[in-house]
Amino acid sequence: MPEILHCDNHLIALVKPAGMPVVPDSSGDLALSDWAKDWIKREYNKPGDVFLGVVHRLDRPVSGIVVFGRTSKGASRLSAAWRDGKVRKIYHGISDAPPTLAVGDEGEIVQWLVKDRERNMVRVVTPPVTLSQDSHANPKEARSKWRIIAVERGKTLLELEPITGRAHQLRLACAKLGLPLMGDLKYGATSAMAGRRIGLHAIELIVPHPTLGQLIHLTSAYEFF
Repeated sequence: MPEILHCDNHLIALVKPAGMPVVPDSSGDLALSDWAKDWIKREYNKPGDVFLGVVHRLDRPVSGIVVFGRTSKGASRLSAAWRDGKVRKIYHGISDAPPTLAVGDEGEIVQWLVKDRERNMVRVVTPPVTLSQDSHANPKEARSKWRIIAVERGKTLLELEPITGRAHQLRLACAKLGLPLMGDLKYGATSAMAGRRIGLHAIELIVPHPTLGQLIHLTSAYEFF
């Protein structure tokens, strides 16, 4: 079940379990947004509908911190913070591919990505050639920082920080490193994980509060090993 990390008049932060969608989708499964609305309704004894503004998302197989706006002002300002690059997001990822890097290795990967919405996959392209040849593509630059923080029992634990906010960018960055995330069959993993999750967790989020003018530092511990 989700965990409440923080709640005030303008925002709520939760830990999303892997496998739960952030918003309702065609599966009909309970979404994090609906769970949060029900929790607010019970916790504050609120009559009628509960407002909750979606300001960012996590892929369904990914676990970790998600923030919603509890007011229209909160949602608008949080959305602007994400859009303007004022939010810092840290993830931990794990790969069971043969280790290719050592603890302390780090860098930044830049890729150009195009989303295939029908297949819900993202492919890497090489501009400007692809840009000139594929009139349907709209490549977006994805920049991802990475650092190896542990190599243990044949698995590699990575700290990942997306500088941009592109779909699947961390998953593709890990694949580029030769370290596809555990369970990520779309991007190079060889076996699934239980519950159709992948080895990626949003572990830390630093976001400006929409009304108080201060940073909120949210953390969600998670053990992969």
